[in-house]
Amino acid sequence: MLRVLAVDDEEPALEELLYLLRADPRVRAAEGATSATEALRRIGAALDAGPGDPAAVDVVFLDIHMAGLTGLDVARLLAGFAEPPLIVFVTAHEGFAVQAFDLKAVDYVLKPVRRERLAEAVRRVAELVGDRSPVTDTAADQIPVELGGVIRFVAVGDITYAEAQGDYARLHTATGSHLVRIPLTALEERWRSRGFVRIHRRHLVALGRIDELRLDAGAMSVRVGDAELAVSRRHSRALRDLLMRLPGR
Repeated sequence: MLRVLAVDDEEPALEELLYLLRADPRVRAAEGATSATEALRRIGAALDAGPGDPAAVDVVFLDIHMAGLTGLDVARLLAGFAEPPLIVFVTAHEGFAVQAFDLKAVDYVLKPVRRERLAEAVRRVAELVGDRSPVTDTAADQIPVELGGVIRFVAVGDITYAEAQGDYARLHTATGSHLVRIPLTALEERWRSRGFVRIHRRHLVALGRIDELRLDAGAMSVRVGDAELAVSRRHSRALRDLLMRLPGR
């Protein structure tokens, strides 16, 4: 059962969000705040009181555009706490999904809020709270993508390789691909610790997803599922060394 704080400086929007949250059987209590300052005060008091206190907050449903501090500002401040509540952004603007990814948000819900979409966000939060796994690691293993006008989060572990397309990157999974507004160089930096390696100026590959390494007349390539990707000369030796050190290879 979740303890929720919803934050929006527009009272009608806040009241509707609270109504939908309170109607969800996984929500024990849902309170509202009409400013970032009020939200931070409540969250600070809840963290000081500890997780067993009735005023504790498991998750903050947070608007982005607010007077004074924005929702993004609040999220950055909360990141400084040892055990901050989870964050779900609720906004009318699609353009902040990358920042949400950087700030380890659990989900990104677009206004007007649909009951089914909000229920999906609550489900994600409930799983994390119930599992009690490290929040920052779990959230960092997701990336926001747009599917039919809705922002969803795709698990980084499902991505087999990423392909550069200008200032964008196309993420490939076993079931399809998604275009995200993040340069491949940024993904390379973020995902290096998760086993992704640059094999070409156009491709970033999950090492564990490489099925074959091929050599043909001095040219190297890898097979990742049904895709065959060229390996540039500058990356070939490092890639071969990495693959040889992988367990089971």
